[in-house]
Amino acid sequence: MSFALIDKVNKAQMKPSVVDARSGDTVKVHQKIKEGSKERIQIFEGVVIRTDRKNSHTSRITVRKIASGVGVEKSFLLHSPLVEKVEIVRRSKVRRNYLSYLRARSGKSARLKGTDFDRLAVNDVHDPKAEAEALRLKEEAARAAAQKAEAKAAEEAELAAKQAEVEARHIETKE
Repeated sequence: MSFALIDKVNKAQMKPSVVDARSGDTVKVHQKIKEGSKERIQIFEGVVIRTDRKNSHTSRITVRKIASGVGVEKSFLLHSPLVEKVEIVRRSKVRRNYLSYLRARSGKSARLKGTDFDRLAVNDVHDPKAEAEALRLKEEAARAAAQKAEAKAAEEAELAAKQAEVEARHIETKE
């Protein structure tokens, strides 16, 4: 296989644009979760402790958060179709790419010094496929809700008809 062909396939797998997440950033990663036939978006918020292969289709960030006093780390492939979007909440000043020292720290010693940045400009990434997918999920949810409401209305109409029939029989038996 030629390198050009492999490169072409790799470029086809990449999203048109992703957020430039750096080590020390506090991010919200919106990840698509499939449970049976249902899909939902789950948000994982934490500090980016590592970035790998930024210009590759296998670009990855490792995000760490503290959940119930326990450190939880999760790696996300930025170009994965399961990652809806990455939103940078806070940017911090760090001097290295791999912040492994945060694992040993807790409380105030685990804080990073924040820096000012233009949040709207950094997070302004338009991915037409992701937006279309989000719209499709919304429409599916709306359709499902409409079908459920329609079924409930039909059931209520059926119950009302049965009740009217019972009342009519009751009036006939009285007379």
